[in-house]
Amino acid sequence: MNLFRTPPFLPWLYPTLTWRIETSAKEIYLTFDDGPVSGPTEFALEVLQKSKAQATFFCIGNNIVNHPSVFRRVVQGGHIIGNHTFHHLSGWKTSTQIYLDNVKLCEDQIHGQDQSSGIKSLFRPPYGRITRRQIKSLKGHKIVMWDVLTHDYAQSLSPDYCLRGALRAARPGSIVVFHDSHKAEKNMMYVLPRFIDQLAGLGYTFKSLL
Repeated sequence: MNLFRTPPFLPWLYPTLTWRIETSAKEIYLTFDDGPVSGPTEFALEVLQKSKAQATFFCIGNNIVNHPSVFRRVVQGGHIIGNHTFHHLSGWKTSTQIYLDNVKLCEDQIHGQDQSSGIKSLFRPPYGRITRRQIKSLKGHKIVMWDVLTHDYAQSLSPDYCLRGALRAARPGSIVVFHDSHKAEKNMMYVLPRFIDQLAGLGYTFKSLL
């Protein structure tokens, strides 16, 4: 069992969530959680620009407030913006109404910064933790999970271990999670450019979610 790939029983249990894009084409869907922040987000944008790759950034509303210029760079790069709640809440520890209010706060912040973002269509629950009631209440959103988790946030794991695991797990249509956060900075900065370079060498392209 590859610990970097989502176990198949989870998409079976939650079929209304998006785990992977069904395709036989060599396409990878890069996503970034927990930004925008100065440093890691800017590094990710530079790598993506150099590689001519597109991605989806699931942003924390409070980080948009604190780093508006970095957020604008994400938008200006042509990347897709997704909602990651305003305060990075765990759905398992939060009542449905408070959770929905927090999602709305993030939505409002992104619309205030970028009226064309279409943020309401994409949402990713922090930690991947969300209840069935919350899922039902967010029916106006496309809830995006993942097929490959790089574990870049795990400071006990070496950057090379994260890279090798993510490469083994990647396949056509994989939605891959990186984190543009200070906690994940060391591993992400090592893994991201090498992950892109090695898969590009195998003929893969990198797209954003729509």
